[in-house]
Amino acid sequence: MKQLSDEELMQTVSEGNLDAMTYIFERYNVRLYNFYYQMVKDVAICEDLTQNVFLKVIKYKHSYKGGKFASWIFKIARNLFYDHYQEQKKTQAFEDIDDVTGELDEETIEKEEEVSHLMRVLNNLNEKDKELIVMNRINGIKYEQIAEIVGSNTTAVKTKIHRIVQKLRTNYFETLA
Repeated sequence: MKQLSDEELMQTVSEGNLDAMTYIFERYNVRLYNFYYQMVKDVAICEDLTQNVFLKVIKYKHSYKGGKFASWIFKIARNLFYDHYQEQKKTQAFEDIDDVTGELDEETIEKEEEVSHLMRVLNNLNEKDKELIVMNRINGIKYEQIAEIVGSNTTAVKTKIHRIVQKLRTNYFETLA
């Protein structure tokens, strides 16, 4: 069963063989967690959201009608993130990354400051732009799959990501002091 494609495994799950979920979990657990971590930076929330994706996959297994499985599971992940985000927006604002330096050499501190600056610029993007950058540049999801996930076409996604990268570059260097 391990050699089956994602689509074949999900078809098996939708037919009632929940043992196949083990392989899907092994293949997507880390990818989904990393997707959430780039968006939220909170381990507990990332773990909960990742777990909820797999619960939704099982709950809605009969709604899988073929097609690219990665796109289908990331649509679920994206919807769960937006539900969580809307709920959080009602109760509290997301916090930016705290700078923790401790006793480090000058080069390490400099690198951490650069990363911290880049993360501040990334956090200043709106959530949809940040999501596209995280999916493409951090998680390595192809434009075609992102287009399926967000309900757009490949050309529009490429253009949007290119513009976001340009905006990131501009904002990074404008705010570099």
